[in-house]
Amino acid sequence: MEIRTLITFVRIAEVQNFSKAAEQLGYSQSAVTMQIKQLEEQLHTLLFERIGRQVKLTQAGERLLPYALEALHILQEAEGIGREPEEITGPLRIGTSESFVISILPGVFDEFQAICPHVEISVQTDLVSNLFQKLRQNEVDLLYFLDEQVYFPEWVKVFERPEPVHFAASARSPLAGEKRISLERLLQEPLYLTEKGISYRYAVEQALAARGVELHPFLEIGNTEVITRFLLKNRGISFLPDYVVRDYLAQGELVILDTECPEITVWSQLVYHRNKYVTPQMRAFMDLLVRRQTG
Repeated sequence: MEIRTLITFVRIAEVQNFSKAAEQLGYSQSAVTMQIKQLEEQLHTLLFERIGRQVKLTQAGERLLPYALEALHILQEAEGIGREPEEITGPLRIGTSESFVISILPGVFDEFQAICPHVEISVQTDLVSNLFQKLRQNEVDLLYFLDEQVYFPEWVKVFERPEPVHFAASARSPLAGEKRISLERLLQEPLYLTEKGISYRYAVEQALAARGVELHPFLEIGNTEVITRFLLKNRGISFLPDYVVRDYLAQGELVILDTECPEITVWSQLVYHRNKYVTPQMRAFMDLLVRRQTG
C-alpha cells in the first residue's frame, strides 16, 4: 500500500469527486482511478460508491479513512524529525466572514506569523451558505463563521462562543442614554446594515417582523468598518456584534442603545471537515484562535 495512494484516497474522500481530486493533486483522472482500483484490489473491497458524478465512501471506505489519516499524520511527523519542532510550513486556507477579518483575525494573524512564519495563509470571505459549500468541496481547510449554532455530521467543531448583537450609535446620538427606546423611535434614525443573508441581520429582521416591524436601511454593505465610520460621524444607527464595536465602546466613541428589541445572540464557530487531514499549520492556528477567543 503506497503513501501516494492513501493521499489520493483521503483527497477523494474530502472532495467527493475523482476529477477534482486529480486536479488538486496534479494527476490525470485516469491515474487517480487506477490508484483507487489498485487499493480496492489490495483490500478486496470497494471503497467508493460511484453513482453518476456522486462519489461517496462505502462502509469499508469509512472504516479505512481514520487509518489513512493516522498514517499520513505519522508520516508527516516522521518527515519533520530533522527540522526544529517550531518549523511549520505549507498553505493554510481559511473561510470566514468579512467582519472577523476586520475585527478579530488581524491580531490572530499577527501572533500566528510569529509562531509559524513560513506558513502561507489565504483567506476567503463569503456568505455563510457559500462558505459551507467551500468546506464540503475542500476549497478551505478551516471555517470560522458567525451564525446560529449549526451542527453537521461531516464536521468537527473545534469551539463555539456566543456573540451578543445590539443596536449601536455614536455617543453623541440623541438616542444615547435613553432608556427602553421604542422600535418606532429607533427606526426614525438612518439605518446602516450589513447585506441581506448575514446571520445577525436575518435574526433581527425575524425578531422585528414578529412585531410587525420591517427594516428599511439607508445603506446596506458587507463591510462593517464602513458602517462604523458612519456611526462615528453620528450619521445614524446600526445593528452589530459586540466584537465589531468593542474598541469604540471602550473609548467612549460609540454606545449600545437600550431598546425594546429582544435580545439576539449568534455564535462564532470554528470547524473543519471530519475527512480532512489536519495539518500542523491547521492545528497551530486552531490552538491559537481557541486560546485567544476562550482564554
